Amino acid sequence: MDVSLSQSIVNTAAGLASQKTSDAVNVAVLKKAIDIQQSSAQQLLQALPQPPLATSGALGTQVNTFA
Repeated sequence: MDVSLSQSIVNTAAGLASQKTSDAVNVAVLKKAIDIQQSSAQQLLQALPQPPLATSGALGTQVNTFA
């Protein structure tokens, strides 16, 4: 077997292993970023004031049971 071919195979294998590790780290960072966004969105939604429900008038006080 040619030495340069062996070295090429070793280099390729090392590069693929490095790429897999890099991909795993990138996925972990992406998941963490999504978790942070989810937490921030929940905090923003909880900070919104609840609008009062309609208690009088025709708008929002009657249920159309025929729809």
